[in-house]
Amino acid sequence: MKKNSVSEFELEKQDFKIRLKRGVNGLNLPAASFEEPPVAAYGQPPVPIAASVTAPQPPLIPPNPELEIKSPMIGTFYRAPSPDAAPYVEAGVEVNPETVVCIIEAMKVMNEIKAEAKGVITEVLVENAKPVEFGQLLFKLRPA
Repeated sequence: MKKNSVSEFELEKQDFKIRLKRGVNGLNLPAASFEEPPVAAYGQPPVPIAASVTAPQPPLIPPNPELEIKSPMIGTFYRAPSPDAAPYVEAGVEVNPETVVCIIEAMKVMNEIKAEAKGVITEVLVENAKPVEFGQLLFKLRPA
């Protein structure tokens, strides 16, 4: 559910019903931690114990998080428009949302992949002419 950002799921079939809900009211909060109460000696009243609840901590966000350019399909990754041409981008190159960063060949069709964000390419993660999977990281980009 977390991987796909699903906070609630419900399934009902005939006389079966299941409902899953992530966190409290769909929020992803840490669970409260409780201590086991001590065992009271015979004839003594039980000793109350307060539950300790950890306050949610803000997520650690780097000052300038990098964006990821992922493969939208299965195919073969090419860094340049032809074998003798220069690569579309290298690490350190500024790009805008319309900048073509690579080509992925799928079923003999060459598909141009664009940066879809403005920034600087910080890392090229795939070697030229290698197969890639859907969702595989191709580049890292520092937004501008």
